[in-house]
Amino acid sequence: MATVRSRGSAYENKGQYDRAIQDYDQAIRLDPKDATAWNSLCWARAIAGQLEQALKDCNESLRLRPNNANTLDTRGLAYLKLGQFDNAITDYDAALKGDPKLAGSLHGRGIAKQKKGDSAGGDVNIAAAKAIDAKIIETFAGYGVK
Repeated sequence: MATVRSRGSAYENKGQYDRAIQDYDQAIRLDPKDATAWNSLCWARAIAGQLEQALKDCNESLRLRPNNANTLDTRGLAYLKLGQFDNAITDYDAALKGDPKLAGSLHGRGIAKQKKGDSAGGDVNIAAAKAIDAKIIETFAGYGVK
């Protein structure tokens, strides 16, 4: 199962999200209690634009491993892409409680705040994210989020 998940990660790193999704699905069939595989599947689906299914996958990952910062960050991205900014902010806040240095959560929260009209709050979060990861804006643009 870890080998299949690793192969999925390799496809994901190449931007081949459909193939990554297939491997993560297979990893989950082999071990339905693998919270990391569920989160990886959620991530790949969120990037690929399969947002409603991504949320279901993240919810399963969080059921298996509650309050996991990485999964909350992933679900925050899905909510952000869906335009559900309050839900995104809630998940990003929770992720940052678990890991205050998650640049993706800071950046995503900043974007969500800006979209809700809080430019100053969003700018603070985005600046904090850029201090951790200078390429965070480009990374999110690759996810289809600007």
